[in-house]
Amino acid sequence: MFFRSRPPSTPATALFLFADNGSADQSHRGCPAVLARPLLSALLAAVAGMMASVGSQVWAAAPVLRRAVPPGLTRGSEGDLLLQGERLDDAQEVLFYKPGITVQSLSAESADRVKLRLSIAVDCPVGEVGLRLRTATGISNLITVAVGSLPIVDEAEPNGKPEEAQSIPWNVTVHGTVLNEDVDYFRVEGKAGEVLSVEVEGLRLGESFFDPYLAVTNERRFVLAAVDDHPVTRQDACLSVKLPEDGVYFIELRESAFGGSEACRYRLHVGRFPRPTAVFPTAAKPGESLRMEWRDGAGETWEQEVSLPSDAAGTVPLFADRNSLQSPSPNWVRVTEWDRVAEAEPNDADNQAVTFTPPAVLCGRIVAPGDVDRFRFSAKKGEVWDVRVYARELRSPLDSVLNISRATGQGVAGNDDAVGPDSQIRFTAPDDGEYVLSIRDQLLDGSPDHVYCVEVAPARPQLVLSLPERTVFNDITVAVPRGNRLAMMVAAQRVDFDAETVLRFGPLPDGMSVQADNIPAGVAAVPVLISADESAEPNGRLVELIGQSAVGDLNVEGRLRQRTSLIRGQNDREIWNYTADRFAAAVTAPAPFSLEIVQPKVPIVQGGTMRLKVAAKRDESFKAPIQLQMLYNPPGLSTPTSVTLPGDTNEVVVPITATAQAAIGRYKVAVLGTADVGNGTVTVSTQLAELEVAAPFFAFEFPSVALEQGQGGAYVVRVHVAREFPGEATAELVGLPPGVSVEPQTLTKDTTELKFALQTSADSPPGQHKSLRCVSVVTLEGEPIEHLFGPGELVIQKPAPPKADAPAPAQPAPQPAAPALSRLEQLRQKRQAAGASP
Repeated sequence: MFFRSRPPSTPATALFLFADNGSADQSHRGCPAVLARPLLSALLAAVAGMMASVGSQVWAAAPVLRRAVPPGLTRGSEGDLLLQGERLDDAQEVLFYKPGITVQSLSAESADRVKLRLSIAVDCPVGEVGLRLRTATGISNLITVAVGSLPIVDEAEPNGKPEEAQSIPWNVTVHGTVLNEDVDYFRVEGKAGEVLSVEVEGLRLGESFFDPYLAVTNERRFVLAAVDDHPVTRQDACLSVKLPEDGVYFIELRESAFGGSEACRYRLHVGRFPRPTAVFPTAAKPGESLRMEWRDGAGETWEQEVSLPSDAAGTVPLFADRNSLQSPSPNWVRVTEWDRVAEAEPNDADNQAVTFTPPAVLCGRIVAPGDVDRFRFSAKKGEVWDVRVYARELRSPLDSVLNISRATGQGVAGNDDAVGPDSQIRFTAPDDGEYVLSIRDQLLDGSPDHVYCVEVAPARPQLVLSLPERTVFNDITVAVPRGNRLAMMVAAQRVDFDAETVLRFGPLPDGMSVQADNIPAGVAAVPVLISADESAEPNGRLVELIGQSAVGDLNVEGRLRQRTSLIRGQNDREIWNYTADRFAAAVTAPAPFSLEIVQPKVPIVQGGTMRLKVAAKRDESFKAPIQLQMLYNPPGLSTPTSVTLPGDTNEVVVPITATAQAAIGRYKVAVLGTADVGNGTVTVSTQLAELEVAAPFFAFEFPSVALEQGQGGAYVVRVHVAREFPGEATAELVGLPPGVSVEPQTLTKDTTELKFALQTSADSPPGQHKSLRCVSVVTLEGEPIEHLFGPGELVIQKPAPPKADAPAPAQPAPQPAAPALSRLEQLRQKRQAAGASP
């Protein structure tokens, strides 16, 4: 599982108090460890004052949940649940994503343990329930706890051999753990003809990548049934076996590769309960009552009257009931408004195809290897139908291949895997006529469990809302310190339409307010600011978020779908997620800082830059650095991933760069700030400030200029003024190679060219230099509007060498050599030099 890293330990303060032991005369003992009553009373009063002062400085932290112990509870009962994690000592409330669970008591036993006493209603939905812990200082990550209908038995070691197998009754749920290379054995007694069903929840507990393996053997250790993964339970295992004789049977449970760890916990369901591997038909209408046929792994079938809720829609869970027992986990069916059409065998050939009139939902089975189901329908030229197979989404083993052909046999469209292993085609009829829809398994496999439904429906607008994550796999929660604020993004996924989406929030926690604009057409997401009043007390809630768009005569409504990634495999492939329809929000204890954007008075221009000022207001004692990041960047703008506001400063700038194609407009932006407050981190945000992106005031046209080393020359930039500006703007060439100097220039609305006097040096590097830019600043209302233009080119050349055919420089005429002196003459000159007479 992915969690935030554990924070460094924080120092603790110990207070040693020595109470009165009842002696009448404490003052004469001479022992400094024992305090007289008056002094003790004074000290207690001082401690109480200090604790009150400390309480007023409690700063928001980030609670983390690791696991729930036990991993599940039984509905219609009461039980204790221990939540384990970090920074939980100020726990106040548990937020459950499903109804039916009441917290009778909550006790924070330590910073890493919270004990709950829960009451689970008899009609509490069976299955996984998402929960978060709200503390006075934050909201935890989401974990799950399971709710079942069977009594719970704890695994008892040693049970690693068949002869050590733990005896258990039928119709129980065993809580246990598979350690490394561990095998857990359980012993049950059964009679011939009884169906023994076994299902394990391992990976679905959302704690670790635990891939369980199940087997049932007789007393002689012959395997009657074994399974690793199953489509109904995904990475977990389930099986049903009809017992061949009276006697003892063993259930073997281990990790499929003989791995295991303390995190490989399981809930093993054993009994006579139904464990269907398929249900048919696979689709129904909202509020419809119909007889469903169920089939289990032992090959037994039975029927059950089922009534669908009137507000059901989409893919919904359906639990089987038999022998006054319910299946531990559901099968899945589609609930749709369209009429249901069931296949009728034989329909393998085109002339045997079942006829239907769209829109409709087609229900069938690929009953045997090689089976192909065909359906015939008529369509008018230009009609558009969305044809979508639901098989794996319904936990069927079918890997569908979908084809549409003309009645003459000519293929028109086909698909294998469009939505995971399920198929989907948007079919536009090329002509008036009859068409044949066929469906088969990709590997030509088939069985009575290979059920499916195919929705053939008109293309309709669809809307889904989401909260984009700031950090991958960390879903968004809204913990707002009292008197502070936090911004998030709300995104709209629109299918087959592009219209404004109106956002509507459900009830918020007391003292909390929201500032949100609608999502305009053509825009995927908008920032939303949530604030907490100065006087608000810590409290929390799961909040609904609904979007509505008017598309012609249709009112398209969409709700929040927030995915929490619980288990991931290699390369972070998501294996098991939890999807919620509400987000968690809470008012928390005050934070030691708040942030404010200094509202810019001028825009950032296309191709320009801006230095966005962010100011912090700190508590006097809070000196930690604050990491800043933009909540999002408007189209065409970029900012650093993070900017640090040092602990000894209260203002910093966030540099913003705009591309030349940045979308012109006005945007609401916010900056997030995260700091370690001693017991975890807290994140707050600035207000929503307005940032305008505008067209530049002018454009520059750059030349290509060549100069020799040591040479000077003019670099003339042509100026095209696009709109007037007051006064003078400055222009400065930057990005020049070493040894090249130039003076800044000024320009006005009437300037047509800028002449920069370049001067190179003898050691300026030769070559083509294409990094020249011109920074030009227009000042309005005392603030700069920075333009950045370029690139320009400067070519620096070495001085040309002399030509090969040039005349050589004139040389002085040689002087005739002096005549050589005789030996006698040399001696005479030597004597003269010494002062002697000849």
